[in-house]
Amino acid sequence: MEVEILTPDKKIFEGEASLIQVPGTKGSFEVLSNHAPIISSLSSGNIKVVSNNKEEIFEIKSGVVEVLKNKIIILIET
Repeated sequence: MEVEILTPDKKIFEGEASLIQVPGTKGSFEVLSNHAPIISSLSSGNIKVVSNNKEEIFEIKSGVVEVLKNKIIILIET
């Protein structure tokens, strides 16, 4: 999956990932390849990005995630 994580100031992540875990406002959820399209608001917490058996964690205050055709765009406030 192609992933972009953006703040108002800059792009903090761009690349391929096999799994994304985000803190949705109604509960944390994961996105894998071929996930159904979704748009969700995010609450404070951590975004976990797994690629090539490597994990990266990004702490956020709030945000929005859009998943469409194996492309994930996450707009966040840190």
